[in-house]
Amino acid sequence: MHILIAQMRRLRTLALSVLAVATIGQVAFAASIDITDQSFRCMRDMTPVRHFYVDNLAGDLQGTLAAANNPKGAIYPPGSVVQLVPTEVMVKREQGFNPATGDWEFFELSVNDKGSTIGKRGFAEVNNRFGKNCFGCHAPAREPWDFVCESDHGCEPIPIDHKMTGALQRSDPRCGEPQLESGDTWALWKLRALVALGTTIDWFKNLF
Repeated sequence: MHILIAQMRRLRTLALSVLAVATIGQVAFAASIDITDQSFRCMRDMTPVRHFYVDNLAGDLQGTLAAANNPKGAIYPPGSVVQLVPTEVMVKREQGFNPATGDWEFFELSVNDKGSTIGKRGFAEVNNRFGKNCFGCHAPAREPWDFVCESDHGCEPIPIDHKMTGALQRSDPRCGEPQLESGDTWALWKLRALVALGTTIDWFKNLF
């Protein structure tokens, strides 16, 4: 009996040691995530959640999906990638990276058939295609949605609808040939017109 108890204690100690090593390894890996141009890929190779796509650069896709699908909101795990359109993306960095942004870093990308190029990154430095600061737009969704915007998360509405964002996703040049649906060509034309109008308005504002 004493031998059996001793063996069980040794097994328990071994299991705790393995768990501790695994936890340390996960923390070290999360802290060492190196985000480069190659970190970002074809959106349609990521995992769709409602009208956006997610991924996890640290391998914890299930944790990211659990947070994204939690109806009450949840904290996303490190490495989480959340993306609505090909040229804008947010990545959850290691704990303590930037408490003000919930450890999210925002990226502005240029994309073509060769891949992605990071244009700007950070939070105060990154704006969407309409000139709005990405972090400023996401800040109202801090709690309980961990800064991830959806139509009912309190974020300021953007001037494009799901048809436009869907058309952008289906025409991501990193994915090869576009997979356009009916109405996508018109949606993309309207989007280009909106961006051009916004640029023209900004140009006039800068004259005065």
